[in-house]
Amino acid sequence: MAWKTYDLDQQAQNLVLTAKKRNSDSLNQAYKMRMAIAYGLERFWGEQLRLAKQDPDKAAFWKDTWAALVKIVDKAGITLPNDAVKADNTQAVQAMSEKLWKIPLEDQRVILAVLAQLCDAIVWWTQRYKD
Repeated sequence: MAWKTYDLDQQAQNLVLTAKKRNSDSLNQAYKMRMAIAYGLERFWGEQLRLAKQDPDKAAFWKDTWAALVKIVDKAGITLPNDAVKADNTQAVQAMSEKLWKIPLEDQRVILAVLAQLCDAIVWWTQRYKD
């Protein structure tokens, strides 16, 4: 069995460049993303909802990062939900949260490890591309 990189570095670079095109101020979210991993998948996923009304560019950076994570772990054979949810739809938020909490603990650990590596790469690229 060979080591697979799952293109984390390329994904991170793409996420940072996309965020920079939208608004370079949103790049500060990279550090917050890295810190949020410690709080778990549901809280990381939910941050895009919290930011949606106050700063759509920052919310988009979080949402794009989640979508990239979903694709990356899918390549590893792990299904991570990514329902389209609006912050004001309490039932949809609750349903998505429950899906995340039901992920087997072993898979959660793998997902969080991948997310940590992805966010480390995002922070690295952010440092290179900040104005």
